[in-house]
Amino acid sequence: MRLLFIGDIVGKPGRDVVRRSVPWLIAEKKLDLVIANAENAAGGSGLTPQIYRELVAAGVDAVTLGDHIYRRREILPILEREENIVRPANLPAEAIGRTWAAVKARDGSLVGVASLLGQLFMQPMDSPFTAADKLLAAMPSDVRVRLVDFHAEATGEMQLLGRYLDGRVSAVLGTHTHVPTADECIFPGGTAFQCDVGMTGPFESVIGRRIDRVLQTRLTAHPAAFDVASDDVRLCGSIVDVDGETGRALAIERLCVREADLPPL
Repeated sequence: MRLLFIGDIVGKPGRDVVRRSVPWLIAEKKLDLVIANAENAAGGSGLTPQIYRELVAAGVDAVTLGDHIYRRREILPILEREENIVRPANLPAEAIGRTWAAVKARDGSLVGVASLLGQLFMQPMDSPFTAADKLLAAMPSDVRVRLVDFHAEATGEMQLLGRYLDGRVSAVLGTHTHVPTADECIFPGGTAFQCDVGMTGPFESVIGRRIDRVLQTRLTAHPAAFDVASDDVRLCGSIVDVDGETGRALAIERLCVREADLPPL
């Protein structure tokens, strides 16, 4: 089984490259399932129902979210109703949304998808380690392929959770920093890992935002709107090959698709 996990989709540039890339990648890379972090898809922060449907129509099979999950209140009915979108599992129990989802891959098998938030340099949050134990206990045993999106700031915490879950999930892949890391590997227990798969959006930017606006605020302390940038748009993520019988990862490959790489419209 081949899974593609797409890193933080940022604004309209990120959505546009997903729309153009994903159908081509499914055919080109023979993908069985596409999962995307979409917490920055609406103007750089949050997700709306219309954008959720747009991503699903483009070929995204499951959606994960992070610390900006509730930035757009109109997404709440989608979180309550749809079965292929998950909230971070270590939010309070009263939080709206599913803590995990079982999504059917193109080969007919089920893939468990979950999201967790880090604690270091983030807003106060319940332990991702304890939450991971609970959500894995809740997943049926026949869901052997399991992917965790760890939305976190500190690479040490990312690595620690990956080691904690080694052998219990197929992949622990990081999001949130928007910077792709070159540490993709498979741990001894068979879990694919990467600290951060990177963002999907404009790289001529400061993590997706216009350089001039961010710099202005940094130099003057005057508030400015951190508008989404527009240039050098890329889709970043990782492809993981998994043994569907055991759930063990067989290979992990970093992916970066530039607009110039895509076939003509």
